[in-house]
Amino acid sequence: MKLMRDRVLPEIHKKLASCGKTVAVAESCSGGLLSAELTRNPGASAYFLLGVTSYSNSSKRSILKIPAGLICSYGAVSPQVAVSMAKAIRKIAKADFGIGITGIAGPSGATPGKPVGTVFICLSLKKTDICRKFFFRGSRNEIRRKTVREALRLLCAHL
Repeated sequence: MKLMRDRVLPEIHKKLASCGKTVAVAESCSGGLLSAELTRNPGASAYFLLGVTSYSNSSKRSILKIPAGLICSYGAVSPQVAVSMAKAIRKIAKADFGIGITGIAGPSGATPGKPVGTVFICLSLKKTDICRKFFFRGSRNEIRRKTVREALRLLCAHL
C-alpha cells in the first residue's frame, strides 16, 4: 500500500481536512483495510467518522439494515448491496461520503458469474451514488489491496 500512502492518501487527507467533509465506510471483502488506510494519518478524526466491517450477511442485515430480500435476490456481492451498504453507512454516521465494498477476495467463494476477484465499490453522496465493478487478479491480499486502492481513487476523484 506504499503507493497509496505516498500519493493518493495524503491528497485525500488534505482535501477532507480542508473542506470539512466527512467519510464513513462499510467494508466486507476488504476486511477493515480501507478504514485502516483512511485513519493512518494523524488528524484523520476530523473527517473519518465510522468504519464497519460487515463481513457476514447477518451483520449486513442487522447493523446496516440491508434487506434480506435484496441479498437473496442479487447476492451479497452485487451492485445493489454495495449501494445499500454505502447509503446505510453514510446515513448512520451522518457523513458526507459513504463507501460500501463487497466482493470475493478468495481463494474460495466464487459463484457462477462471480469469480474470485469480483468486487463492487460504491461511493454514496447526498444526491448520487457511484458504483463500480472490478475484476481483480492475484492472491487474497492482493485483491484486498487493489480494492482499497480503487476505493481511495473513487473517493479522491469526487472530493
